Amino acid sequence: MPAAAAPIISSVQKLVLYETRARYFLVGSNHAETKYRVLKIDRTEPKDLVIIDDRHVYTQQEVRELLGRLDLGNRTKMGQKGSSGLFRAVSAFGVVGFVRFLEGYYIVLITKRRKMADIGGHAIYKIEDTNMIYIPNDSVRITHPDEARYLRIFQNVDLSSNFYFSYSYDLSHSLQYNLTVLRMPLEMLKSETTQPRQESFDIFEDEGLITQGGSGVFGISSEPYMKYVWNGELLDIIKNTVHRDWLLYIIHGFCGQSKLLIYGRPVYVTLIARRSSKFAGTRFLKRGANCEGDVANEVETEQILCDASVMSFTAGSYSSYVQVRGSVPLYWSQDISTMMPKPPITLDQADPFAHVAALHFDQMLQRFGSPIIILNLVKEREKRKHERILSEELVAAVTYLNQFLPPEHTIIYIPWDMAKYTKSKLCNVLDRLNVIAESVVKKTGFFVNRPDSYCSILRPDEKWNELGGCVIATGRLQTGVLRTNCVDCLDRTNTAQFMVGKCALAYQLYSLGLIDKPNLQFDTDAVRLFEELYEDHGDTLSLQYGGSQLVHRVKTYRKIAPWTQHSKDIMQTLSRYYSNAFSDADRQDSINLFLGVFHPSEGKPHLWELPTDFYLHHKNTMRLLPTRRSYTYWWTPEVIKHLPLPYDEVICAANLKKLIVKKFHKYEEEIDIHNEFFRPYELSSFDDTFCLAMTSSARDFMPKTVGIDPSPFTVRKPDETGKSVLGNKSNREEAVLQRKTAASAPPPPSEEAVSSSSEDDSGTDREEEGSVSQRSTPVKMTDTGDSAKVTENVVQPMKEVYGINLSDGLSEEDLSIYSRFVQLGQRRHKQDKSSQQLCSRCPDGVIKLTPISTFSQDNIYEVQPPRVDRKSTEIFQAHIQASQGIMQPLGKEDTSMYREYIRNRYL
Repeated sequence: MPAAAAPIISSVQKLVLYETRARYFLVGSNHAETKYRVLKIDRTEPKDLVIIDDRHVYTQQEVRELLGRLDLGNRTKMGQKGSSGLFRAVSAFGVVGFVRFLEGYYIVLITKRRKMADIGGHAIYKIEDTNMIYIPNDSVRITHPDEARYLRIFQNVDLSSNFYFSYSYDLSHSLQYNLTVLRMPLEMLKSETTQPRQESFDIFEDEGLITQGGSGVFGISSEPYMKYVWNGELLDIIKNTVHRDWLLYIIHGFCGQSKLLIYGRPVYVTLIARRSSKFAGTRFLKRGANCEGDVANEVETEQILCDASVMSFTAGSYSSYVQVRGSVPLYWSQDISTMMPKPPITLDQADPFAHVAALHFDQMLQRFGSPIIILNLVKEREKRKHERILSEELVAAVTYLNQFLPPEHTIIYIPWDMAKYTKSKLCNVLDRLNVIAESVVKKTGFFVNRPDSYCSILRPDEKWNELGGCVIATGRLQTGVLRTNCVDCLDRTNTAQFMVGKCALAYQLYSLGLIDKPNLQFDTDAVRLFEELYEDHGDTLSLQYGGSQLVHRVKTYRKIAPWTQHSKDIMQTLSRYYSNAFSDADRQDSINLFLGVFHPSEGKPHLWELPTDFYLHHKNTMRLLPTRRSYTYWWTPEVIKHLPLPYDEVICAANLKKLIVKKFHKYEEEIDIHNEFFRPYELSSFDDTFCLAMTSSARDFMPKTVGIDPSPFTVRKPDETGKSVLGNKSNREEAVLQRKTAASAPPPPSEEAVSSSSEDDSGTDREEEGSVSQRSTPVKMTDTGDSAKVTENVVQPMKEVYGINLSDGLSEEDLSIYSRFVQLGQRRHKQDKSSQQLCSRCPDGVIKLTPISTFSQDNIYEVQPPRVDRKSTEIFQAHIQASQGIMQPLGKEDTSMYREYIRNRYL
């Protein structure tokens, strides 16, 4: 079945900035370098930005001629021979945006990128380096003494740290939204293409599409969700003047991908975290919510599962699950001037009608649908009220809002004091979280783009029948979302999200027919891989908001963390405290300047002169809002009509206006994801292939011992895994310390202790020494009673390594099999007649083999090639003649196909 629609691939992926005295020329091309666009940027304006998009798509030859004419036209009359008037300034991969402080404009370009993930052939890149270039010429530059300071503050936002973009996949939306848009009915897509659009910048882009009829493919590009876009303000000045392919939207957060090999079948597990650009900032300087319902440290985390053996969005199997973290949606803050590790929590404003919470949950209903489930992990019982202040206010707000919602769409509130359960020796924190996770996933469901597999009908599961969400003809939709929070939304929140994600991962694997029950256990390769992804995710988000990595991890709550983890926790706590006390204020200024929350201007106080940024983030403090929302009907009317479905994914007139729909020829590069992914026009190297370099469960987690079950769902011991607890660099140091301690300690009381310690050491040395140490363990030195040192070399049993014990005598049956094997080899080897006569006297029990391949004679000694038919011989001869310049006449079918290819590609 042909695809109804496909994502539009940006035709600006490679950029070159050329410089003259009067202009910058930004030349952008697609990856194949067959289509080019040109932007002209004026350099004679000291403070204004003048950009001209000539709205023409150039070929490679036309661009060379254009650059040649520009070079000749800009050479000085008195210039020496060989001098150039057009200079190549920099090469880049995208435009982050344009920014101005007190002088002229700067252009920010992406100069280095690195591929981080692949979703259905759509590459996701991380920004590795950027270049900031001042546009006006030095002759017209009007200098300002504070310009350099603003430039330093702006560059304090490290764009090479966890900023991501894609040329063809909308990272600001979820996979469910992106695939729902692609499955819109054809009638609506046709009606959209007939409407005149302001974004059509190509002079000839609609030529020939009317006469084409139904043979074309619809390309769809949606407007990004600006809440998660971090360069929206930087691109705002050119958004309405240039072609949409120049606009490259970036997100901030985390992106990681690992390969789960299930008996050789590759399944990609992807984790994408989108940090909100609204009310963004650092830990103690951004708490609670602003007047528009945007909360601090709001991050949307999406886990995507896809079968990598099929790449297409239409034919492949894809599944996703989304959850959210964010600060408690109230007006609250903490005063850091007291220099306390835990400053007191203060409620800044009374909000008896839960106005700010209503705005926040209205946004969530519009994006995720219902039910909204709140998992509140703050402390409930304290000697002195600290975190409990937030719990009491949040309960009151949710209770007030729920009395006006329909009963089937009420907000579900789950309070759970995670810190109290952690201190208790009788309670297992993760078991309790697993119960909560099961109930949450059953209520919200998850997204999958294919109907239920036949195996779920053959082997029905009780939990599968209780699953919520919305079931449609093409699969399932997630309706509603889990919103998790503690005070900081870092350590406790990350562990809770991991447990919910682990539960959802089991359902996702079951929906794709990869496991027989929707249940995953700890200490399996699949869960270890997923846990490592979530720990990287938690460390990254914690560094962005709190200034340090996670203090408490999943292993901490499982109570299996090594003894040196406590000292690491102390160091992370001190690092977090130092960052909050000394560097967070500067980071907050940089974020405010980068996001356009503060605009420098003459005659106003500078950014560093402001006593607080409260008035920048709370707009109602500077002016009265035009309208006040109802205290009872606190939701948007259109949103409540379509619940439990999210309003953003409903096909209606308002949402159709956010789409750019264009009809393409079948072979156009803008919709050909096969060409974009495989790139047959360039030389590929296996060393640079992303799918081979990513983390793999078989290479990094599965044990290397022969005979171990290769399934990633088999429970293994901690010392059996390929990437064990002692796998990374820091843990190797722990292993050395443990080994030194063991060497100076008295002898172990039993053989069990010796064998267990030797297993731990062998796991360490396997990482350090390579394949040699897989066969043997290190030498241990022990002190005996007479102070003599005895060397004990503990070797793995031969049966465990080779599968048999060679020192034992062979049975009669094994000898008989081996003798038959030798006789078979002798019979197949054609020697002289005497040896053939000798072989003819073999026992009657020898099996006579009959060749079944196409080769009449095929063994280890000789091969007789099969006969080739006449047609194949003619094709091969024509191929040889073509290499010598003798071409065969083309048939009518070949000629028509070649003409269509030339017309679609170049005309």
